[in-house]
Amino acid sequence: MSLRRLLLVILGGTLGTAARLAFALVLPDAGSFPVATFAVNVFGALLIGIVAGRLPGSAELRVFLGTGMLGGFTTYSAFAVGSVEIWSDAPLVAVAYVVLSLGLGIAAAALGLRLGRADGSSKGRRT
Repeated sequence: MSLRRLLLVILGGTLGTAARLAFALVLPDAGSFPVATFAVNVFGALLIGIVAGRLPGSAELRVFLGTGMLGGFTTYSAFAVGSVEIWSDAPLVAVAYVVLSLGLGIAAAALGLRLGRADGSSKGRRT
């Protein structure tokens, strides 16, 4: 990895993390359900699908937007810890949170890829 790409990841990660914090300030949790973490992870999955589908050959832009911004924006660690914390107080809510997060995240990523490849191209597809 070049120094330029490392700096792109740092800049993108800084912006993405700030955007995640903004979501957390605007979207309060609903009881024990972490609304902001859920929203940023599903929305981020959609966006990273679009980036992957639209920019398969643009390495620096993908590193900035995908690895940096969207990597900083979405948060697997908060999802994992939140799931465990919810489990102790509300196991059914924890199961719903995990199932909805994974199911909608995968669906959002698939939709993002489809939207990113709206021109019908198969660039970046694995066969």
